[in-house]
Amino acid sequence: MTEGKIIEYIDQRKIILSVCLKDRGNKLQLLTISNHEVSISPKRALLISSAILNTSKSRGELLKELKVLEKIRTNYMTKASVQDLWELTHEENRAFNYQYLTQLSFGRDITDDHISALVRALFSDGVYFKMKDGFFIPNSPDKVEQIIKAREAAELKERELAEGANFLKEIIDNRHPEELPLKDKVIELLIQLALYGKDAPDYKLGKEIFSRAGIKDIDKARHLLVNLNIWDEDENLDLHRFKIRTDFGEPVLKETDIVIRKELDSADREDLTDLSIFTIDGPYTRDFDDALSLEPAGKGYRLGVHITDLTPFIKVDGHLDREAFNRASSIYLPFNQIPMLPSNLSNNALSLVKGLKRFAISLFANFDRDWNMINFHFIPTIVRIEKQFTYDQVNAVYMEEPVFPALYQLCQALRQKRIVNGAMLIPLPEIHFEFDNNSNIRPRLIEQNTPAKIIVSECMILYNWLAAKFSFEKALPILYRSQEPPQERLSIDESNYIYYVFQQRRKLRPLFIDTIPHPHSSLGVDVYTNATSPLRRYIDVLVQRQIYSAIFKKRPVYEELRLKELNMVIQQTLKDMDLMKRNQVRYWILKYLAGRINDSFNAIVFQKLKYKYLVILTDLLFVADLPTISGLELSPGEEIKVAVKKSDPWDDILILHLAN
Repeated sequence: MTEGKIIEYIDQRKIILSVCLKDRGNKLQLLTISNHEVSISPKRALLISSAILNTSKSRGELLKELKVLEKIRTNYMTKASVQDLWELTHEENRAFNYQYLTQLSFGRDITDDHISALVRALFSDGVYFKMKDGFFIPNSPDKVEQIIKAREAAELKERELAEGANFLKEIIDNRHPEELPLKDKVIELLIQLALYGKDAPDYKLGKEIFSRAGIKDIDKARHLLVNLNIWDEDENLDLHRFKIRTDFGEPVLKETDIVIRKELDSADREDLTDLSIFTIDGPYTRDFDDALSLEPAGKGYRLGVHITDLTPFIKVDGHLDREAFNRASSIYLPFNQIPMLPSNLSNNALSLVKGLKRFAISLFANFDRDWNMINFHFIPTIVRIEKQFTYDQVNAVYMEEPVFPALYQLCQALRQKRIVNGAMLIPLPEIHFEFDNNSNIRPRLIEQNTPAKIIVSECMILYNWLAAKFSFEKALPILYRSQEPPQERLSIDESNYIYYVFQQRRKLRPLFIDTIPHPHSSLGVDVYTNATSPLRRYIDVLVQRQIYSAIFKKRPVYEELRLKELNMVIQQTLKDMDLMKRNQVRYWILKYLAGRINDSFNAIVFQKLKYKYLVILTDLLFVADLPTISGLELSPGEEIKVAVKKSDPWDDILILHLAN
């Protein structure tokens, strides 16, 4: 019988001291030191003392005696050296009973209190011994090291949780948080949560820190980063998600300096510095990679399209080349630009800047007076830009400048020939954003179907078409751009042109880039490539290198297989960029609309779905959802007015309703 005996048992990973009040055979009724009566199986008893307490005493007296025993055993426990005991026993590789280990630790004369103290010490330590079937087994040195490392990691995690939570609390309370060693890690965690939400690698850690800081929503991570001045209010999150660099590393900049100072042999190039050559670009353009010329030739005209020549400057597989390949393209966003090449090159040394000599790969195409092309050829040249026009300047003076009337007629003829060959002209204005004097966002639609835009567009299409034709005829491996005919050609509806264009664009087949040439249906040409923007697109660099090698009768830089390999990587990068551009345009439209709550906008019903309509905001050329209204039926193509109920660019929310 165990009535009156001191019994210790384990509950919730703690050793509990108690006295047995009654032994019922299969159950022991105990009074614990915390003044609770519990019933346990005899098998759960870890230690049973030989001494007996008088259970007829009052409950208070029994508790007092238990507390005295607890104090004695706790005191002995502090004198037990678990590590020293392990050093003495671990090489024996066997199990030890409690009494033997207690005698090793305290000497031969031991009591129940010594045994309890030693068992408590070994159990609470948990590093050097493991308990099994009433014995302690020393852990191996490897196991000890593993447990210590795990505990250190757990302690570090707990410190991170506590410090991180305090750090966030101070930000929420608008206090300046103290510097802490883990600040960078906490900020990195906030960035993860803001970018990836529940898919963040350390989501569980972040959620725990947020919980301790009293923050329920992990979406607050972005607000915290803005409060810390780590991010701007309008931070482009896709730049971080896609790991797009906005600067250039030291090796690239060093190679840039070499390119700028490089002197090249111009002996094999035709000198065109006396030819009147001009550029037409936007007012803020600095990376001029294309220029034009037109001059009388016999009974017709000679058109020149001059593209800056990067091939002699950018070493294949050099630092600059690899950086351009990784970027794939310059990125033009509503309020910033990320160049493919360092600006010292793209905006200066390799740009077709007015008054400076530059290397070019020039296309000359001869036309008769009816604008039929007689012949064409590509040549390496030296050019010097005489004038630099903006689109608006050309639109204003194109009938007055000597060259523009004929050039515009030529480009209209080129466009008409493409239409006859099946080209589909479905231009829409491009949306641009700017800030007014009060720092309010102002979207603006830039018309694309103007004389200046048509001139540049047709000349670039001509160059790319003839570059593809030249490469095909010479069996030169390049990347061709193609597109199959649309699923359906809709009838042009001039009275509802925007609706027609959006509908027709849905019917277009995807663009395809490959080393095998196919027709480009939308452009109305039999072969096509990209070669007119080597400062801005890496595919154009690849094509230009191939054409350069053919002109100079050298071996092609790339075999077909290598071009396919490069293209696979480039296309994925371009896909990410296109997504980022769309997201940015959407962000700034939503931000603009957030300042126009309850304002009404013109819209066209684009499509009816089960529970909503898709509508086109015609002043923004933006497709948005409009909830259906019971009892009201709208038809595709119908013109309506909608009002903004809510717009939140951070959460990508736009709620519209019918105006009035």
